[in-house]
Amino acid sequence: MTELIKTEIITVNPEAIDQTALARAATVLRRGGLVAFPTETVYGLGAVIYNRESVKKIFTVKGRPGDNPLIVHIYQWEQLMELAREVPETARILAQRFWPGPLTLVLPKKEAIPVEVSAGLPTVAVRLPAHPVAQELLRQTGQPVAAPSANTSGRPSPTRSSHVIADLDGKIELIIDAGPTGVGVESTVLDLTGPKLRILRPGGVTREMLEAVFGPELVEAPPQINCERPLAPGMKYRHYAPRAPLRLLTGDPELVRRFLLEGAAAARAQGKKIGIIAYDEDQDPAFAVTGVTFFSLGRRANPTEGAARLFHLLRLCDQAGVDKIYAVAPPRQGVGEAVFNRLYKAAGGKVEEIK
Repeated sequence: MTELIKTEIITVNPEAIDQTALARAATVLRRGGLVAFPTETVYGLGAVIYNRESVKKIFTVKGRPGDNPLIVHIYQWEQLMELAREVPETARILAQRFWPGPLTLVLPKKEAIPVEVSAGLPTVAVRLPAHPVAQELLRQTGQPVAAPSANTSGRPSPTRSSHVIADLDGKIELIIDAGPTGVGVESTVLDLTGPKLRILRPGGVTREMLEAVFGPELVEAPPQINCERPLAPGMKYRHYAPRAPLRLLTGDPELVRRFLLEGAAAARAQGKKIGIIAYDEDQDPAFAVTGVTFFSLGRRANPTEGAARLFHLLRLCDQAGVDKIYAVAPPRQGVGEAVFNRLYKAAGGKVEEIK
């Protein structure tokens, strides 16, 4: 059991960054402490990669399995040469097009990368975040920082500082509060070690965006099944899960709506509370009559809304104390693929087609 410590919380305005506050946070990192900080995707839990004891603490406070590799965050392109043994021209093209931004590149690692960071793999995952607070913190730290999501392992990723506080208060040295994140789902993880660009985890840089640069024949679709040894975060273990069991539903919208109404009525008869995560178009006045709590992903035609809201909605389900959650599968185009991936993981790798 992790011994409780005093967690400092500082507020930083992304549009008028407090250099002194971030200098203090950078000092904590350099001294071996853990700092939760915002990126454009989710809040990350940072440790300097060359301090192996600090990196080990990430796994301890999160309850993270040791074979789940970490993503290394940098603030400038030149740092990639410090981490990767080989940097192909493909990486340069991707960096020019999508960095800073929600894209992680998996490359052959240099020997100096601690085994705890790479989980024993011959590769290292690296990204250059776009959030100004993250960039300035990394610049002031002056060293690459490993930073998985700042939450308890398996729980919904944090897109607000309140999510970090709920999971990690008393376990880490410092939390930087800079408001809600923008993208809302973690970065796309792209493996560059093979002949094709292999998407290991879908995210804010979509398959369509990658295909527009390299062509569809050079981009492999993301896997949806678990693997024996994860090559990137989110590939093996149940992730993003609220406390109540979640069922992911797909099928004709009208059939899904009827299924939801019937399920809600049956649950109410049993004295159970139901939460529904779906789009505005899926809302039905009868839900209120059956005691359903409806959590909106926004408009189906704008999947970026759903991505930004998803993890917060999963935590709101916890706060509402629902006994069961039904989630309507998003369209699997653009960032909707990432939203589907997170819901699929939250549902334990299952999706139910309603016929």
